[in-house]
Amino acid sequence: MAQQPEEQPTTKKKKQGAEQTQAASPQQTAAKERGAAKGRKGQAKTETAQGANVSPQPAGSASPGGKRQAERGRKGMKGRAAEASPAASPAAAGATASPAAASAGQAKGQAAAGAGKAARKPDQQKVQQIKQQHANFRAQARPQQVPAVTFNQSYRIQGSDRWQGPQYEVFRSYRPERHDQGWYRSHFGRVELIGGGYYYFNNGYWYPAWGYSPSEEYYAYDAPIYVGHRAEPPDRVIADVQAALQDMGYYKGEVDGLLGPLTREALTAYQADQGLTATAVIDEPTLDSLGMG
Repeated sequence: MAQQPEEQPTTKKKKQGAEQTQAASPQQTAAKERGAAKGRKGQAKTETAQGANVSPQPAGSASPGGKRQAERGRKGMKGRAAEASPAASPAAAGATASPAAASAGQAKGQAAAGAGKAARKPDQQKVQQIKQQHANFRAQARPQQVPAVTFNQSYRIQGSDRWQGPQYEVFRSYRPERHDQGWYRSHFGRVELIGGGYYYFNNGYWYPAWGYSPSEEYYAYDAPIYVGHRAEPPDRVIADVQAALQDMGYYKGEVDGLLGPLTREALTAYQADQGLTATAVIDEPTLDSLGMG
């Protein structure tokens, strides 16, 4: 019974400690909750930053800073996605080219095809065969199929003033003249009736001899015709050129030895493809290009 007073103080102290603990627990609980909330916010920020590096849809965050970080993460992902996109590759760029780019590509393809055509030359064996076939060729007037031109003293070969080089001087300076037989015979050693009209030969070219015989002035074109110094008749050379151009697909008409519109069109196309001056007449560069010079 002597120990009861000692037990009472102890019990009293325990009760006081319990009461103090109970009294302090709401504050401690609040503090703990605040600490836990901060910890959760920090963890959310960390997860948001990590999510921005691995996902285009980062985890949301209640704080403004977290939203800004998430937005930056989304932008970064978009940039990386654009870099990795197949459309950024040259092949995809070509596949999704604009109509203008496609048109440019088509133009390049056509230019390449034109270059291949320009590189084509007549086969020299074929040329020799053509010349042999036309060894006795004689052109005939065909006014119904190829209308004749008329004499015009003021006539000038169209565009000849822009043809540069000495090989085109004959065409630039050509002026139709009308003279009688005596004048032509006194000035030129060779004057011949060819394809319905008289021509005179001078230094590699045949020219219409206007006035030599007024009843025989059928000329399909009023211009000098280059044949070289071998002085082959102009109708034979025209026939050779027509056959060669026909063989290459330029000339669609008949081989008639007349320098008519179809022949001039074929000459223009061939000269353009070969990079020559487009004269639409038989000149020295054209005849050399065909292997007939």
